[in-house]
Amino acid sequence: MPAGNTESFFAALQAGADAVYLGLSQFNARARASNFNQYQFISILKEARKNKVLVYVTLNTVIKNAELGSLIDYLHFLSEAGADGIIVQDWGVYYIAKTYFPRLKIHASTQLGIHNSMGTQYLAEKGFQRTVLARELTLKELETVVRKSPIETEVFVHGALCYSFSGMCLFSSYTGGRGANRGMCAQPCRREYDDKNHKKYLFNLKDNQLIEYIPKLSKIGVSSLKIEGRLKSGEYTYRVGSAYRMVLDDESKIQHALQSLELDFGRQKTSYFAGGDIKTAISDETSTGVYLGRIEKVSGNKMLISSSMPIEPKFRLRILGNDGAEPVYVIVNNPVKEGDFYLIEKENQKIEVQSRVFLTKLQDRKFQDKLENISQLSFKPISSDFKRSILKNLAKKQEPGKEKLYFRIASTDWLNLINFNELDGLFLSFSKLTWTKFIPESDFIQNNRDKVFVELPKFIAEESIGFYAELVKKMVQHGIRNYVISHLSQKLLIPENCRIINNENVYAFNDAAVKCIQNEGVESFIYPFEIDFETLESMNFKNGIVPVYFYPELFYSRMPVELDNSADFSGFDTKTSYKRYRKNGITIIVPDRAVSILHHKNRLSKIGFNNFLIDVSYDTFSKNRLKTLKTRFLKSEQIQPTTTFNFTKGLV
Repeated sequence: MPAGNTESFFAALQAGADAVYLGLSQFNARARASNFNQYQFISILKEARKNKVLVYVTLNTVIKNAELGSLIDYLHFLSEAGADGIIVQDWGVYYIAKTYFPRLKIHASTQLGIHNSMGTQYLAEKGFQRTVLARELTLKELETVVRKSPIETEVFVHGALCYSFSGMCLFSSYTGGRGANRGMCAQPCRREYDDKNHKKYLFNLKDNQLIEYIPKLSKIGVSSLKIEGRLKSGEYTYRVGSAYRMVLDDESKIQHALQSLELDFGRQKTSYFAGGDIKTAISDETSTGVYLGRIEKVSGNKMLISSSMPIEPKFRLRILGNDGAEPVYVIVNNPVKEGDFYLIEKENQKIEVQSRVFLTKLQDRKFQDKLENISQLSFKPISSDFKRSILKNLAKKQEPGKEKLYFRIASTDWLNLINFNELDGLFLSFSKLTWTKFIPESDFIQNNRDKVFVELPKFIAEESIGFYAELVKKMVQHGIRNYVISHLSQKLLIPENCRIINNENVYAFNDAAVKCIQNEGVESFIYPFEIDFETLESMNFKNGIVPVYFYPELFYSRMPVELDNSADFSGFDTKTSYKRYRKNGITIIVPDRAVSILHHKNRLSKIGFNNFLIDVSYDTFSKNRLKTLKTRFLKSEQIQPTTTFNFTKGLV
């Protein structure tokens, strides 16, 4: 269960948690949660031990290179304090923890994108104890992955859902530099968008609720059930946790548990992919809380509310007007029932007739909000020599080689325009359908096969593993031995004596992540699309591939998007328009303008970067496009209309 604050921690204990997960003040994907300092964490561990409850610490964000020193201090503290496990996304965090702090048990966050048995097998080889599986898996897929998994599996069963695959969302980062992978998501999926002059919630998912599937999940061997909600109240934690505890202990009480969950103060509910409920998973209601009714009349300091349930003293109400203004909160004191309505006192707040009313808190239960006061630690900080040796190991600079330029295409149309003499590698990012029609034995491909790279997608469904295994086998038989992978586990599909490059989906935000990637026998890697110049400059490993022109995939989702007669839409708060694509059953949202840092190419070369990528996967097919981009690259000139994403403004 989640413990975003002290009350939630004690609520989880009362509700029957076997384990809690929480964040300290840094490096976790819920930066807006209260989180805990080191002394509070020691107190929590003591209290948890008394109750035989495990404590897992979320370290599930990507780490900037400048933060590695703080990360080492943090890992030392968690190791010495006795955390029962850490939940990670960044391969650099994994590398440092596994190499230098072996007492720490490592869990893979859902943001690490484990969605098939290949992923669990790879994590087992790397010494992970548990993986939190992707939330987009069907029950059949879950059953297969869990059955094949050599390590423990954990499944989210309740709480908020992200529209995009976790760890594969760049929308918040693109629109304001607030990286979801850095724990700073601005929740663009909860906003309205303009679909042909109609305001619509295109991506606003209901909350996950799998209480009715607990017997099945238990039967197929899932190791752990996870409840989302580190930003929620103690009351939420207790109510939701108690319901799931009830069903785990007695399957006959599902209906009782369902009734209790009606007051979890979340959003509307969906069983999502596990329950086959995706057609109705998108909602027009973004507010959390239980909808009661509307304001029927306002007179002086009183208001008349229609309500679907009895309104009692101490209820906390959220009142939403129709003009999009900030919500008004009211604590109910002395409600007077008048037929089907309730007369309630308010203060001086401005409240409109027909405003919607939500119940957000019952305030019928109190939870302990104080921890034992601890003022000093029983162990010493990490020795400066040990910390220095770790950083020194990560600081080995590489000598720059000759300049190389790579292209990426997603359609065979571009092949006729390719001049292999002008580039060092061509990444083929094709759909399954395109691969079935691809002819690797053609003279054009065979004459240039040393520069042809087969790129694997971010999501490979369990049933598609065989397709990509056969694809790789076929390509190798035709002498194509270069591969680009979107997840480290995809290494398992690639035979020995092949060249492997990690693409931007395997986050290389710091030298430790690069070290980990290199240790896996990967020849090179592409820096993340959302990286900024400051982070690039700080890295000692500058031999990666810098993307200098591309359309970022802002959402990468298994969920469809319903649009009116078009694949284009726009945001009401920006001038940016977006395009929708479908590829291998995945919905991909990209902006209408490319990201280009072509004009910074000379700046990057001066500080040691010499490998570059031009990606036209989502560009309009044009005979002159590749030539124009190559010319601008060589001259270090900008091309318009484009943006620079986070490169100059920075990533939070």
